[in-house]
Amino acid sequence: MWIRHAGCSVATKEALLMPMGQTGVGKALRGAILALALGGVAALTGGCAVDSTPIHDFSAITVTAAEILGDPHYRAISYGGYREITRDIQPTIPQLKEDMRILQAMGVRLLRTYNVHYDEAANLLQAIRELRAEDPDFEMYVMLGAWIDAKNAWTDEPERIRDQDAPRNEWEIARAVELTQQYPEIVKIIAVGNEAMVHWAEEYWVEPQVILNWVNHLRDLRAQGDLPETLWITSSDDFASWGGGGEEYHNDNLNALIEAVDFISMHTYPMHNTHYNPEFWGVRDEEEGLSDVEKIHNAMQRSLELAQTHYNAVVDYMRSIGVDKPVHIGETGWATISNEYYGEGGANAIDEYKAGIFYHDIRNWSDANNITVFYFEAFDEPWKDAGNPLGSENHFGLINLQAQAKFALWDLVDAGVFDGLTRDGQPITKTYNGDLEALMQDVLVPPTDREIQARRQQSVN
Repeated sequence: MWIRHAGCSVATKEALLMPMGQTGVGKALRGAILALALGGVAALTGGCAVDSTPIHDFSAITVTAAEILGDPHYRAISYGGYREITRDIQPTIPQLKEDMRILQAMGVRLLRTYNVHYDEAANLLQAIRELRAEDPDFEMYVMLGAWIDAKNAWTDEPERIRDQDAPRNEWEIARAVELTQQYPEIVKIIAVGNEAMVHWAEEYWVEPQVILNWVNHLRDLRAQGDLPETLWITSSDDFASWGGGGEEYHNDNLNALIEAVDFISMHTYPMHNTHYNPEFWGVRDEEEGLSDVEKIHNAMQRSLELAQTHYNAVVDYMRSIGVDKPVHIGETGWATISNEYYGEGGANAIDEYKAGIFYHDIRNWSDANNITVFYFEAFDEPWKDAGNPLGSENHFGLINLQAQAKFALWDLVDAGVFDGLTRDGQPITKTYNGDLEALMQDVLVPPTDREIQARRQQSVN
């Protein structure tokens, strides 16, 4: 804690970290957490506060978000280290260090996390610090996510109050502040919310004003020296909710949020759109005479173009309101297994071959245009759809739970970048034992335009 001279009033650290208007149990909880985390109240003289400067030491910062984002050297990825079907079982620090060594070997230097209310985020930061101490050449940074919910989200209450915070939000932000202060040489960005504004996140989405309030709160802390001045602040959300979709998202609060963030972190998922908006997908009439591989590659080229369209739509909206700042891709990816809409008998979009094409295409395009892409995701995580082991949410990783690199990374295995590295005691090998012919037996040809239209008509009827 620290004290600023204000007549004879005391301004403690937890008060300075509290946004205006926050009261109640959450305020008391956060104040207690921060008081424990940041030390006792500074000494007082004569009943008055003694003028002082912040005790936070940010001198270890050598690389900034402004330098990292947009530089292909700092390859980015979304990361979760969960191996089990429940997040009640947290990955251990040794497991996290194993993962970090694997990701560094892949060229990854920037991770995205999603929340701080589990131990994983804090343990990850500790693991990275230990690796840096063991090897001065080890380099890994973090975009630290703070999860945000609407009031009454994940409850039995019949109504979600979209313009109000869930009680846990203020704790989540306070914890993100605490971790950033503790690990300033690692945390380069705080992302307020994950897909927290997009309306299809029915359970928990919030109005932009909620995100804006927290972004401005973090900006205030940065301005007064409680966060590093080089820390960048954003929110990570679907392209539509950043103004790239329908006009229902266009409002003054969104515009103010775009003005407030240091960069826009937008999501695009052509894979999901193969079912929900399949106009770009499938085999065109004039393509029906092509080989199956050619049909697949043409469909995947249109998938890349859709992602580019989403990106450009956000940039165009941002510029239409008179703002010009960096736009990066906070999430995109392609699952490799699915028994849902996207799999066999549906969009026929899911297999390792298509996922590998999309991974390399999006990386090549983003690298050439100095756009950071937090590819989703590093490793398969089975907790995401625990009741459906073949559900696509469990299979977005570039490496599966058997420590097998999927097709997208076969070239890295061949190059020996994983030599000597293990995950849970298993060396990194290739899926399908590296047999491309065997892999191609599981590759699905997209449906024709006529088949897509017939399927859509059936669903309407």
